[in-house]
Amino acid sequence: MEIRNIASHNEMLGLLNEKSKNYILLYKKGSETSDCSYNNIAEAVKNLKEINIMAADVTKVRDIHPVYSVTSAPSLLVFEGRKFSRVVKGCNDISFYKSLFEENFFTATTASGEEKQNKRVTVYSTPTCSWCNTLKTYLKKNGIRFTDIDVSKDQKAAEAMVAKSGQQGVPQTDINGQIIVGFDKPKINTLLGIN
Repeated sequence: MEIRNIASHNEMLGLLNEKSKNYILLYKKGSETSDCSYNNIAEAVKNLKEINIMAADVTKVRDIHPVYSVTSAPSLLVFEGRKFSRVVKGCNDISFYKSLFEENFFTATTASGEEKQNKRVTVYSTPTCSWCNTLKTYLKKNGIRFTDIDVSKDQKAAEAMVAKSGQQGVPQTDINGQIIVGFDKPKINTLLGIN
C-alpha cells in the first residue's frame, strides 16, 4: 500500500468510499516534522491492504484543513468509512502508526490451539508518564497487542478518554470497552486472561 496524494477535499470525499478505514495526512512538505510523519506513515503501511491512506500538502491543498478545524501540520485525520473520527497530531514513530493502522487485537489461545478470547486493547498514555511505560512494557512482555494513543498529541482522544472514565490521569486501558484507570495489574490480568 502506498500513500495516495490528493488535490482537493472533493477528491478525498470520493475516495472515502473505497475502504472502511481511511486516513488523510495533512502535511507541509519540507517541514522536518511533516516529512518525519510522511516517511514514518509510508514505512508503516508498506504491507497493509485493508486501509486507505491519502496525503495532502497544505501549501497546495487548502480546502481540507478548515473543514475539520485543523490548525497545525502534520495532522492525520482518521475516518471510519466516511465518518470523521479524530485527529492525530505531530510525527509519531513507525510502530505507533502500524499499531493505529492495524487496529490491534489480542487473541489468546488455549493449549489445544482453540481461540480463548479476542479482546481489543487500547492504552491511553503520554510519553512522560512512567506508569504508562510500565504498563506498555508489561503488556508487550505478555504478548498483548494494543493500540497506544498519546493523549498529549491527540486532543479528541483525550476528551474521549475523559468522557469514558471521568478521569484525566494516565495510563488508562480500554479492554473491549471496560476502562481501567492506572496500572491495575490484577484487573488487567483478569480481563486479558494473563496468569
